[in-house]
Amino acid sequence: MNPILKNILVFFAGCILGSCMNMGLIITGNQLIPLADGVNPMDATMWELKYFLFPFLAHAVGTFIGAFIVARYTASYHMVLSISVGVFFLLGGISMVFITPAPLWFIIVDISIAYIPMGWLGWKLTGQDK
Repeated sequence: MNPILKNILVFFAGCILGSCMNMGLIITGNQLIPLADGVNPMDATMWELKYFLFPFLAHAVGTFIGAFIVARYTASYHMVLSISVGVFFLLGGISMVFITPAPLWFIIVDISIAYIPMGWLGWKLTGQDK
């Protein structure tokens, strides 16, 4: 297979599989720690601390899984494409800030840890070269 085509297909597969992991963790979190009656799921400014665990894990683990898959299976540019997965998920995280208001501390932690660092870590743990 052409290496460029392989990189493109693997990148999209990594983004899709990472998104599936993200959504799976969000659904799991909602089942394990359901919102109390009267809590608006679209306004995280009123959430208790425990409700932020699974959204953060979903963002970080989804990004990590997508980046790991990309780093492991692309033909070249492993680090660049893995961090690109982090950027892809970062753009989604930034858009969520405007859709679902959240406390500033969560926005800062989420944006600074769950995306680009997880993209880098996904690449690093594969042991692939740059």
